Amino acid sequence: MVTTFTTRPTLEGTFGMVSSTHWIASQVAMGILERGGNAFDAAVTAGFVLHVAEPHLNGPAGEVPAIVWATDDPVPRVLAGQGPAPAAATIDHYRSLGLDLIPGSGLLAAAVPGAVDAWLLLLRDRGSMSLGEVLAPAIAYANNGIPVVERVTTTIESVRNLFEQDWTTSAQQWLPDGRPPQPGSLMCNPAYARTLQRLVDEAHASGGGRDARIDAARRAWSSGFVAEAIDQFAMQSFRDSSGERHAGVITGNDMAAYHAGWESPATVDWHGVTVAKPPAWSQGPTLLQTLRLLDALGDPEALDPDSAHGIHAIVECLKLAFADREAWYGDVDDVPLATLLSPEYASARVHLVGEQASGQVQPGSPDGRAPRMAAHVMAQLRGQATTASDHADPSLGEPTIDAKGVTRGDTCHIDVVDRWGNMISAMPSGGWLQSSPLIPALGFPLGSRLQMLWLEEGLPTSLKPGRRPRTTLSPTMVLRDGLPTLACGSPGGDQQEQWQLQLLLRHLVKGQSLQEAIDAPAWHTASLPASFYPRKVSPASLIVEDRLPTDVQDQLEAKGHRLTVAGSWALGRLCVVTRDPESGMLRAGANPRGMQGYACGR
Repeated sequence: MVTTFTTRPTLEGTFGMVSSTHWIASQVAMGILERGGNAFDAAVTAGFVLHVAEPHLNGPAGEVPAIVWATDDPVPRVLAGQGPAPAAATIDHYRSLGLDLIPGSGLLAAAVPGAVDAWLLLLRDRGSMSLGEVLAPAIAYANNGIPVVERVTTTIESVRNLFEQDWTTSAQQWLPDGRPPQPGSLMCNPAYARTLQRLVDEAHASGGGRDARIDAARRAWSSGFVAEAIDQFAMQSFRDSSGERHAGVITGNDMAAYHAGWESPATVDWHGVTVAKPPAWSQGPTLLQTLRLLDALGDPEALDPDSAHGIHAIVECLKLAFADREAWYGDVDDVPLATLLSPEYASARVHLVGEQASGQVQPGSPDGRAPRMAAHVMAQLRGQATTASDHADPSLGEPTIDAKGVTRGDTCHIDVVDRWGNMISAMPSGGWLQSSPLIPALGFPLGSRLQMLWLEEGLPTSLKPGRRPRTTLSPTMVLRDGLPTLACGSPGGDQQEQWQLQLLLRHLVKGQSLQEAIDAPAWHTASLPASFYPRKVSPASLIVEDRLPTDVQDQLEAKGHRLTVAGSWALGRLCVVTRDPESGMLRAGANPRGMQGYACGR
């Protein structure tokens, strides 16, 4: 048995709740609620502050999918803030450079930035405050400084040689006096403060009402001074994770052509609730598929994420869902999602869950269609050498937790619920300080999300101009009787669905409090094709926190799981808020791991 306890209380109140991966972001969001703003004003404010507080985990040129429920809209909506591949991002171009994988860092890996336009769209359509009001905290912190957390220092130190030798514009910002800013010191970014202030100034100068001014700021970003700076900078060549120097392919025209938008979520009805995720241009539906597979097992004990029996069943179901992600998900029109999420499909697949851990990647055949995975994945599964290699380059991939349980960083998350019942779960990421050289005129680098597309034709995740990478970013919302009751998320790349699933099972099925569910020993598998360069598979792997009881670990090993024991508090960065529609009671919890995430509210 796992003894339940909490590192902090589950917060309760009726006015508003915020949970995020950084205490300052949580507090500035709460400050917006106190000033009369709604959940969406608060989330936008926190999102821009996170650019300053956690630049190693997200940035303005990254992306932000979110799930939004507004009191004046009868259904949840997905804020689609994932930018696409630029017009010149063709397989032929990358192949002509001698590449067989898109680099995990550098200018060639840059998708069109999606985060800022998405935040501003959210503010325009669902917020109530002015652009200047919501950007004021981020501008102040960028100008005056924000306390440096230890992970910022270690991240910059890990890429110090790259910055000093090649990414010299990054060195100018992140290596003041020739060394990283030290934990507890104040870190400023005056160039980013000027960028944000100029957006506010151009919005104000445009005249018109609130919505028109926000649209003016969006234009300044997508076709004005920001786009011009990105266009000019991307023409230069810098070293990337291939070991060679390359220029980018993104242009100002790509910036002008992109606009964030609203979409419908993917949903399943499960045990009296509706679980909503972003659609299949994200990995979100894997969580929904896993819920279907667990039900198809017909075994209530399989829903326990703390027992060896339950962990084994959940992991094996996750493997099947992630195999389908690899074969079928992507930014294409013919994803057979209705079939993938159907109980009938789950029933046809669940026989693959055996008593022993599987080391295979086994996608299904929805609607009789034959699955296909990338040649790079198939070569690994056959045990053949591939041309991709991890250069031990700390700029690679998404900064997350690797197959050995080593923490390389994470992404960010924000959940907010207000006194009126508005709710949002947002997952900002990308554009990390280690993803690409800093653009000095703007104070931030481009992102590296294109690495999630393949340089191979005919896949739903093949590189193609205008196609969005299949992102790992995947917030969650739970509704009961059509009303939102829970919003949650966790950074962590391919682990996001796995840690969120554990939270949902502990809270919704086992009845644990939010903080109990967050604090319980976490685990995840890497027995799936990784989404980030160099796209490795670690068959039958299972990474567990060492607080998981030894008898449970022994039973899992006996079932064939290849265990890696991580630190006591190493896995996951969950955030969650809830609302009881009957009583109006609001609750929140936040992850103690990493010593940054906090909830606040009253």
